Amino acid sequence: MNYRILGRTGIRVSEIGLGCEGFVMGDDAFARQAFARAFEAGINCMDLYSPNPDAQRRVAQAMKGRRSDFVLQAHLCAIWSNGQYKATREIGQVKAGFETMMKNLETDYLDVGMFHYIDSPERWLEIQNGPVMAYARDLKAAGRIRSIGLSCHNPEVGIMAAESGDVDVIMFSVNPCYDLLPGDEDCDLLFDKDSYQGQFTNMDPQRQRFYETCQRLGVAITVMKAFGGGDLLDARLSPAGVALTPVQCLHYALTRPAVASVMSGVRTMEDLERTLAYVTASEEEKDYATAFASFPRIRWEGHCMYCGHCAPCPMGIDVATVTKFLNLVRAQGSIPETVREHYAALKHKAGDCVGCGQCETRCPFGVSIRENMKQAARLFGR
Repeated sequence: MNYRILGRTGIRVSEIGLGCEGFVMGDDAFARQAFARAFEAGINCMDLYSPNPDAQRRVAQAMKGRRSDFVLQAHLCAIWSNGQYKATREIGQVKAGFETMMKNLETDYLDVGMFHYIDSPERWLEIQNGPVMAYARDLKAAGRIRSIGLSCHNPEVGIMAAESGDVDVIMFSVNPCYDLLPGDEDCDLLFDKDSYQGQFTNMDPQRQRFYETCQRLGVAITVMKAFGGGDLLDARLSPAGVALTPVQCLHYALTRPAVASVMSGVRTMEDLERTLAYVTASEEEKDYATAFASFPRIRWEGHCMYCGHCAPCPMGIDVATVTKFLNLVRAQGSIPETVREHYAALKHKAGDCVGCGQCETRCPFGVSIRENMKQAARLFGR
């Protein structure tokens, strides 16, 4: 298992994490088996969006004896009412729901306390300027949550939250089909087949800006819906018209800027094993670029997808990483100090490019890599 740092929180998380769907739908026996296998494979984090008390109790049992090694991302503003899940922004309910959750989890802190399901700018501003944010800040000051997060599907809201300075982690829906669509507060459009009837070329610019804003500001992204609810794994259901593998979907998500971990909502042990296959997958198995090139209604032209097909560079340049830094500078309009430092740490810089063009012959998307290397060398001074 590989591990990454959760942005500016400094928390170390496994690239593959657990969603909570299986622990809501399954029984105690499944929870014990799934957690045991996940821990054996090196998974150390999960997202718990559900306020279901049975799920919370199962997580509490799993964390016993390993709480300090387990990274728990759980949600504020989600409560259990009359045997059902309910989203709420009413501060009294939010506070009561948090206390109930902490009691059920048998813990005195969350690693990430997330505002649950904020998809409209108006709702975000209500949270940011109201009592719920004040409560979250108080919880953080008291050490009861160690960082503040937010879950959403709308890149406009994600950008607003990242730029607020309050939010350290954003849980976001990431996959190659959702990335085509412009942001909207109605997340059901992401799942609607009618949304994918036109021809698409490259990623929606606002989504690209969201990723780059998070990367620039040190706001980590944890991923939900990497498989599009399973639709991307079935050619009959996939908006792309081509089936991807779980490993390809995971690799796509993990190669987006700022992404730290994918929370995989496994519902069976078979689901878990298919997800864990990523840990030992070959580069060929991870490769999503070839599949993308075959999408019948989607074209990726001249846009770096960080897929790594350009490698190896004879001069040792990590072309995908240099391009990622270049895009961050383009998005910002200047060079953030953190980007400058990370670029300086690279063993081989863009200025080492000799213009041989081998990378461009391998790029499935026709990216002008040599020109990008020239621009990066000019911007960074080497």
